[in-house]
Order: sequence, then structure tokens, then C-alpha cells
Amino acid sequence: MDIFEEIVLLRKAGRKGALATIVEVQGSIPSHESSKILVRDDGSFVGTVGGGCVEAEVWTAALEVMREEKPRRLHFNLNANPEYDNGLICGGSLDIFIEPVLATPTALILGGGHVGLHVAKVAKIAGFDVVVADDREAFANKERFPEASEICAGPWEDVFPKLHVSNHTYLVLVTRGHKGDLDCLRWAVTTEARYIGMIGSKRKFIEICKVLEREGVTADRIERVHSPIGLDIGALTPEEIAVAIVAEMIAVRRNATPSLPSLAYNPKAQHTT
Repeated sequence: MDIFEEIVLLRKAGRKGALATIVEVQGSIPSHESSKILVRDDGSFVGTVGGGCVEAEVWTAALEVMREEKPRRLHFNLNANPEYDNGLICGGSLDIFIEPVLATPTALILGGGHVGLHVAKVAKIAGFDVVVADDREAFANKERFPEASEICAGPWEDVFPKLHVSNHTYLVLVTRGHKGDLDCLRWAVTTEARYIGMIGSKRKFIEICKVLEREGVTADRIERVHSPIGLDIGALTPEEIAVAIVAEMIAVRRNATPSLPSLAYNPKAQHTT
């Protein structure tokens, strides 16, 4: 099985993996430089970097690389201890670089207005697959969103079942009004999306939280939401707001610390209007 073909299949399926490659060799080792092993998110693998305890350690590290989504470099000395590696006392050493294999993230934009229009453009440039949905066909079409791989238009209750959401999906709620945002957020918090962001003020978010609480939505679901959406960079125009939103999505994607779900919602505190 070709490792690179398998990587393509993993990404298309929205799955994770980790690719380990021997990048430096000194002396004799039981493999060769550029040897590779691909570890899938279910623990299965294809390829080899020599077997034995080296490969076992690489397999364990690969699972951690998948979880952290950050690369790692390992060094192995095969001549240090006869008990080290089940006979792999080859007199050499090797370095192995492990990099995460991640599915292409999807920016699912709910709302085809001015902000959604620019979020689609910026997200595409930043490497996101773009999907757009709106309850108005005039605002969700290929002419308006040529960069979108998928477009859905119609009443929200008809659109939601058509949308595929995984933990590689970033939901951007920028509809034309409070009701649309409420309808979309009510659905969004039931998904496994990696990111949920809703446009609007802190006061609007608190009021929507009250509605969801009365409907029985649990605090842990609501606390996932980033609202007001986007990093605070003083954005005013739709273009600037789009940059702030995608910047926050990137921060979440890269596990950066600046972006945390909204602090406007505190279920333990009394809401004020």
C-alpha cells in the first residue's frame, strides 16, 4: 500500500494520522534514511522504520502527535545497551521526524451576507474548505461564493440535515438577524464542531443563552461558543471582521492560547440586561 495514497484517503475521510520519517542516520541501522511509517487514528499503520522497540516508541509518539497536532523529533541510539532494543544493536543512531496528518478544515458559514462573503474569501486563502448556507437563495449561490465547495439554500430546518459536521468543522454564525442566529446556534451546539462562533454583542449572546437555557440546553454546550466572534483587533468593516474571525479560527486550529470561548456567558452568575 502506498503511504501517500493512504494519506490522501485519510484526509478525504476526515481522519487523522501521523507520518514518521527517518531524517538522519549515523552508522549502521536496521533501516535507511527516508523510511516511513504512517500511523492512523485507530492505531493501525502502514510502512516501517525498522521494527523493534524503536518502532514501538514511534507508534506511541505518533498517537501523541495526532492528539496535540504538533510535530516532534525523536533520537535513538542503537549502541547504548544490549538490552535496549531486542537485538537492534547496530552501532548507529537515527533521528525520526513525526508530523501530524490532518483533514482539511472546513469553514461552514451560516449566513451569506456581507460578513459571510468576506469570511469565505479569507478562510479559503487560509486553507479552509468553504461551505456556505443561507435561508435565502439570492445570498447563497455559486455566483456570490465561487470559492465555496458546497452551497445550501432554504429554510434552516431543511438545511441543517444536509450539512456534514465533524471535529474538523468551524461553524461561523453570521445570519441576517437574531432569530437566524438563535436557530443556527440551537443546532450548532448539538454538533461536534471544533469551533462555534456567533456574531453579535455580549448582551445579545447573553439573551440567546437565556432562551437556550429555558429550552434545556446544558451549560457545557453553551460554553463552547465564541461570542462576540473573532479576535479583538478593533475590527469595524466586514473585511476587517472577516480577518478577525478567521484569525480566531486559526488560533483554535493551531491550539494557540489567545482564543477561548466567550466569557460573556457565565451560568453561575446572574445575567443582567
